[in-house]
Amino acid sequence: MNNTNDTVKNTLDILSLFATIGSFFEMLTPVFGLIGAVWTLMRIAEMVTGKPFAELIRRKKPDAKHE
Repeated sequence: MNNTNDTVKNTLDILSLFATIGSFFEMLTPVFGLIGAVWTLMRIAEMVTGKPFAELIRRKKPDAKHE
């Protein structure tokens, strides 16, 4: 009887592990989709302007020498 209880407990532990991993990946899927969409928009902006994205988002500070 004790061996059967251990088998049931081990089976439930494995099932809960798979349920946890499954819910974790389901949560990550929208995050990776958002990252992919942002990356695609960055690449499109680079292709349209012909400049690296870092240059596009960097703000130019007015130079005191030219004023």
